[in-house]
Amino acid sequence: MEFIDYYKVLGIDKSATADAIKKAYRKLARKYHPDLNPNDKEAELNFKKVNEANEVLSDPEKRKKYDQYGKDWQHAEEFEKAKRASSQGRSRSSSGYTYSHAGGSEQDFSDFFESMFGGASGFGGRGQKVHFRGEDYHAKLQLSLMDVYTTQKQTLTVNGKNIRLTIPAGIEDEQTIKIKGHGGPGIQGGPAGDLYITFSITNNTAFKRDGADLYKAVQIPLTKAVLGGEILVETLTGKVKLKVAPGTNNGTKVKLKGKGFPKYKKEGVFGDLFLTYTVDIPKNLTEEQKSLFEALEKTNLA
Repeated sequence: MEFIDYYKVLGIDKSATADAIKKAYRKLARKYHPDLNPNDKEAELNFKKVNEANEVLSDPEKRKKYDQYGKDWQHAEEFEKAKRASSQGRSRSSSGYTYSHAGGSEQDFSDFFESMFGGASGFGGRGQKVHFRGEDYHAKLQLSLMDVYTTQKQTLTVNGKNIRLTIPAGIEDEQTIKIKGHGGPGIQGGPAGDLYITFSITNNTAFKRDGADLYKAVQIPLTKAVLGGEILVETLTGKVKLKVAPGTNNGTKVKLKGKGFPKYKKEGVFGDLFLTYTVDIPKNLTEEQKSLFEALEKTNLA
């Protein structure tokens, strides 16, 4: 993985205090925030780098590992284990137990430790080569609700590689999927890490989503509520005609089976659409309309 100087990203030096890091982060996060830079890919990339830098440098333990190990800071524990194994091996060298590289010559600790960063071939305890798994990558993909109403394919570019991704219909907001082997490359021949993609689903519709079910408030005229009749209701796939029963109360709920959202990884299976009727009370009545309501009131039916 390409080395990113987090200090340079935030515009601070290595002696920066926690307050200085926080201040620099807030300033740059505002500057590159997607809401202030719509459709600006460079600003979006810088925003991600700033967040990544802050996540590491604002955490004392992560910062310590980063300062010591650079881009391989996430493998600090493995390096420390290798270091301890090397020290133990050197203490047993008098009994003929040493560490060797491919050429078979004895290797002191500095050479051994250097190999952990991709130099000469490294070996662990009892002459076994040490392999380190590559780091996991994390990405966020923003889509609209209607984008995930149907299954779609997208091509993502991660670390210079194009990855063709199938996004199943019905995926949830903040749901994370794993793509095995598409993370950082392994160290010393170890396996590659994985790619984790978290989905951010923006709902710009009039429907509230809860899993595969949808909810919506529908306003009906007072006359329809009293006398009954037909109304047209919007769904995600178009308008449907519904019958309103005479004497329908405010807050009445109606379920439209199968008119909700696709169920994740269940082809052709949908949730339900729940409608809540709100009766529209007329305002600014004409004198004639008021007279009609007054006459109705006198019949003791109102």
